[in-house]
Amino acid sequence: MTHPELPITTALELPGLVIRENLGVTFGLVVRSMGLTRTVTASFKSLRQGEVSQYTDLLEDARRHAVDRLVANAKLLGATGIVAMRFDSSEMGNGLTEVVAYGTAVVVERAEP
Repeated sequence: MTHPELPITTALELPGLVIRENLGVTFGLVVRSMGLTRTVTASFKSLRQGEVSQYTDLLEDARRHAVDRLVANAKLLGATGIVAMRFDSSEMGNGLTEVVAYGTAVVVERAEP
């Protein structure tokens, strides 16, 4: 995954970079609601087969926001990269969705040739 501020990967290493220090867990958490109008529209759309684009858009936006918060948290720890990044999500009831991005904040530098 590319982010303008830090390299991020779901793998345990970043190609071309060497991990010099493990700073621990970093995360970004977002709780979102679609709102009444979009929920009603999505409910009608879910009665037929196919993608419910309102939910897709909500989750894509929430994931991007969670990653931004993940990066901000990692930078506070002094990280220059994030490895083993994952997403998790759950319904919290009443139309609320929680999305968390988490990973390991690391200090990396270019590998010696």
